[in-house]
Amino acid sequence: MSADKSAVVVVDMDNVICDFEQHLLNEYRKKYPDERFIPLHKRNGEPAENQYTALQQDLGAKIVSVYTSYGFSLNLPEIPGACSALKAMNEMNGVEVFICAPPLVSYEFSLKEKCQWIEEYLGEDWVERVIHCLDKTLINAHLIIDDDIRIRGSEKNPPWEHVVFTACHNVNANIGAKKRLNNWTDGSWQRIIEDIKKQIV
Repeated sequence: MSADKSAVVVVDMDNVICDFEQHLLNEYRKKYPDERFIPLHKRNGEPAENQYTALQQDLGAKIVSVYTSYGFSLNLPEIPGACSALKAMNEMNGVEVFICAPPLVSYEFSLKEKCQWIEEYLGEDWVERVIHCLDKTLINAHLIIDDDIRIRGSEKNPPWEHVVFTACHNVNANIGAKKRLNNWTDGSWQRIIEDIKKQIV
């Protein structure tokens, strides 16, 4: 962390920078074209394997086989404007940006592929900004941008403010007093960052 920057912003990777849900559905339907599936507007925010198992007992293992397969994480599509916004954010005075890329249940491919993705889309220096952490409440930051509406972990009062990034599973969710970021393209992220900077003494 550089000495002249003070606001630490952590941005989740799946469904915030990369469109995990759309890619998962596309790849699942390619691999299992005759199986039942859950359309994006009916995803409820819980792990895909749980919801697919509830739909049909054997589908949970099938959806897991898709997102743990070789090449899945490497081929995730970028959410429009995400990478250019992250670069611009990190260039703001008084801001430093990190990416949280939690490993999937099976990390044989996902950890390496996510780093490769970041290097390809953001540059080699951004790989050093990757945080591989399952418990986000342990991250020391001022702001986290995440698609989960509730971030649970061992720390009941984490130090960061949570901004909810709009995704298929949370678009209609009640997020209470939390701020919502709908996209990376309309510039609204800049106001959120400026607000958090003002809160830092």
